[in-house]
Amino acid sequence: MLLICSWLAAISEAQTTPDRAFFEYSGRPGTVAAVGGGELPAEIAASVVQTVGDNGTVVIIPDAAEDPVAAAAQAAEYLQTAGVKPAAIVGRSTALDDVVRGQVLQALGTARAVWIPGGQQSRLYEAWQNTQLESSLQQLLQRGGMIAGSSAGAAIMSRIMIASGKDTPQLATGWDLIPAAIVDQHFSQRNRIGRSQQAVSLHPGTVGLGIDEGTAVLLTGRTLRTVGSGSVTLLLGACSYRPAETIVLPSGATADWTQLRRAARQRAAGVDPGLPQFGASTVSKGALVIVGGGGMPQSIVDRFVQLAGGENASIVVLPTAVPRDQTDLRVPGFLARAGVKKVTVLDQRGPEEVSSETFRSALKEATGIWFGGGRQWNFVDAYENTDAVAAFHEVLQRGGVIAGSSAGATIQGEFLVRGHPLGNQVMMAEGYERGFAFLPGSAIDQHFAQRGRQPDLLPVIQRHPQLLGVGLDEATAIVVQGSKAEVVGQHSAHFVRADRLQGLTAEQLPKSVDEAAKLYVTVPTGGSIDLLTLQPPQ
Repeated sequence: MLLICSWLAAISEAQTTPDRAFFEYSGRPGTVAAVGGGELPAEIAASVVQTVGDNGTVVIIPDAAEDPVAAAAQAAEYLQTAGVKPAAIVGRSTALDDVVRGQVLQALGTARAVWIPGGQQSRLYEAWQNTQLESSLQQLLQRGGMIAGSSAGAAIMSRIMIASGKDTPQLATGWDLIPAAIVDQHFSQRNRIGRSQQAVSLHPGTVGLGIDEGTAVLLTGRTLRTVGSGSVTLLLGACSYRPAETIVLPSGATADWTQLRRAARQRAAGVDPGLPQFGASTVSKGALVIVGGGGMPQSIVDRFVQLAGGENASIVVLPTAVPRDQTDLRVPGFLARAGVKKVTVLDQRGPEEVSSETFRSALKEATGIWFGGGRQWNFVDAYENTDAVAAFHEVLQRGGVIAGSSAGATIQGEFLVRGHPLGNQVMMAEGYERGFAFLPGSAIDQHFAQRGRQPDLLPVIQRHPQLLGVGLDEATAIVVQGSKAEVVGQHSAHFVRADRLQGLTAEQLPKSVDEAAKLYVTVPTGGSIDLLTLQPPQ
């Protein structure tokens, strides 16, 4: 129970806001386009035209301008030149009053796009304060629509809004269209990096988003993309274990906004994911079967089923390492052939689904859990801010077994490697560095020798010297009970601690497979090792 409580306490500390929207990993279906001022990139108008289509409308919200009617006319002319039909444009011909506000809100109810010209962002916010405008914009994004704004129209897209200030930011309230961001514009041209860094420092958990003139950032779902003639600068604030960071995205580059938000949140929590929170690499109750991917030899299947209770086992299968539309809800063939009487496949994800009686009761009865392959970050997204991870640990506490292959192996470590949503080559993906800690104090990699991954794990251990590095070959597993790990299957398991790196700096670590392999303790199938000493068990 202490392990479970410690885990939940650490998770609670990492979650700095109770707002579930913060954890909506997939983002919203629509697109937000924030332009840094200056000449508008051609891609923005083209996207608006495509979004509006033949039957949609675009609503102009010109109230950042000193003369909103003139600004609306100029915007309408630009949109028509880009290819939007005049009849599809909802402009502004009179001054803003309650009647006009009502008309705009009504138009937004069916609109496909919104265009927000520049001016002064505080003027825009004050014009629509205490109305349903922001809510209407959020609903438009949920319908898959598009909101585009330039200069002031971009600055207002973040809840924490930079209203003014040349060197020191004067902060005000904006609209939460790009969650967890602090947007700044005319970025490089007006040398605004200093004020943006200050704004991010004042508000831990946010990501600075500095947009050059002639440049736009488009956020669709969780994907951030830069278009135009300049760059977008991302800013993460310093914390107790990381310095401030600046990331420049040139035109054409992409980033994962959910990963960046998680990185900012992790920094705000101040808990270093590379510092073990749950003690030594032992399993005090139950057992783990951690498989390196690439096949399930019968010896591994037999051991997993036996530890789960044999034919009378109750096994839960979690296929959630792949997107829902790719999920296979069938019982894995190796379990069907093993004759296990009760196998339940659970595809629930997120707080609402995970709190269902189906999910909860299946785990309460489970004697074993199988984590399938895919990408390990999907497991994190599926179960964050839920009771699922505690329920998984309870299976161990009852003497059950947790097993998994490939992504289902890596998630069992306390430190998560290869967790970046944009690719599996990043070993330390900030924001996705927390595993489920079934094997405390460990970082687990798979497909190890077959893909020449021996050099990859060494920088992780060099940077986080309190971790145990575990590399598992394909069709090979370790069975962990207490501090003893038995190697089962066809090949070998590989182990490394910081003392085996002989004081090498990150630059000095070997890059070749052969040289890196010399730093590991390698245990072939049939052997065993004490994870605390990296010596044969006594």
